[in-house]
This record gives sequence, C-alpha cells and structure tokens, in this order.
Amino acid sequence: MENIKIKEIFDNIYEVDMGDGLRRIATKSLVPSKRIYGEKLIEVNGTEYRIWNPNKSKLGASIINGLKHMPIKRNTKVLYLGASAGTTPSHVADIVESSPVYSVEFAPRIMREFLEVCNDRKNLIPILGDANAPNTYSNVVEKVDVIFEDVAQPNQAEILVKNAKWFLKENGYGMISIKARSIGVVRNPKEIFEEQKEILINGGFEIIDEINIEPFEKDHIMFVGIWKGY
Repeated sequence: MENIKIKEIFDNIYEVDMGDGLRRIATKSLVPSKRIYGEKLIEVNGTEYRIWNPNKSKLGASIINGLKHMPIKRNTKVLYLGASAGTTPSHVADIVESSPVYSVEFAPRIMREFLEVCNDRKNLIPILGDANAPNTYSNVVEKVDVIFEDVAQPNQAEILVKNAKWFLKENGYGMISIKARSIGVVRNPKEIFEEQKEILINGGFEIIDEINIEPFEKDHIMFVGIWKGY
C-alpha cells in the first residue's frame, strides 16, 4: 500500500494513484472498515478511504468523466432523490461528514436495504416517499444547499424543479442524472437531453455543467445547475 498516492480533487473527494495507470476516486471512510457495496478499502497515512466505483454510481462516473463543478462538500446539506440501496448516498455522507443527507426512496424493499446503510451513517436520513410529491416529506426536510436526483421517471427534470421550489436555498445547486431511455425508448437521446435541459432552465436553473457518463451508463447525462427560481 506504500505506493498509493492520494490527491484531493474536490472537497473531501480524492484521486487515487495505485501505479497501474487506472483513474480511481475515493472518499474518506466515515465508518472505517465498513463496506457498503463490496468496494475496495485502502489505508494511506493512517486514514481509510473507500474506492468509489463509477460502474455503480452515476455521480462517481460523472466525476471520473470530468465533472467541473461539484457542489457537494463538507458541511453541505443535501436532499438525495432516488437513494436506492445507498451506494452513492454512502459516499455523499462521507463527503458532507456531519451534515444531513435527506434520502428519499420510493420502493419499500429497497428501503429496507438502505436502512442497513443508515444504521452506521447517522447523517443519512431515510425517507420512504415519492419524489413526485415533495409536500409529503416537507415536515422532515429543511432547506438544503444541494438536491441530487437519480430517479428513472419520464418527468425527471420536472421532479427536480418541483423539489427545488420546496427545499433548495437561494443560489443552491441541483444535480440530476438524466436517463434518456426512461423518457423515450426510440427517440434520439441527444434530443431528450436538450429537451430536459430546457425544462430545467425554464423551471429556474442556470445550467453550469453537463457531462456524458458513458461508457459507465448508456444514454445518461449529468446536469449541474444553480437555482434561480426562488
């Protein structure tokens, strides 16, 4: 392990050089020695890091592919829509440290898996709910700095705008992974991406970054926007 080199590329996000030419990223383990999804754990100078697998995380993939703006950092309050079993939320929890990550998941079966992750990471706040209906969890979620969305629904962009109106601070950030095939199976993905971008802009976001996340996910794009719709 003595040949491993670590460099911070975003706040609390690290590039890992293991000497084999492969680009890897990692977060510091909030709960040392605990794996969430079989990820590799490494120790450098007495600190444990979790390798962030871009094949299992769209946010991880977007960072590997050259994301320029990463608004999730230490002490950031996050609303995470589409928490699933907790792969990416666990890394987000590592990044923000003691700040809350309000994590909405619709499927009860998957939520049961996610609760296992929340048991160790106390800043992950599980919410069984529908991201289409932010009013139903408004009694739990406070104003946040960032909303991250990974929800495979035809109205993906509208969901982000809807939640931003409820919860996003002035000049806060929205991050959304758009899955073209959830919107139109036979349509050109580029057309869908432009259409969804327009919905975000018209809804109140100023888009500051967009990154295609192939080859990790086919027909996916990540948008980052600043909220101006307050």
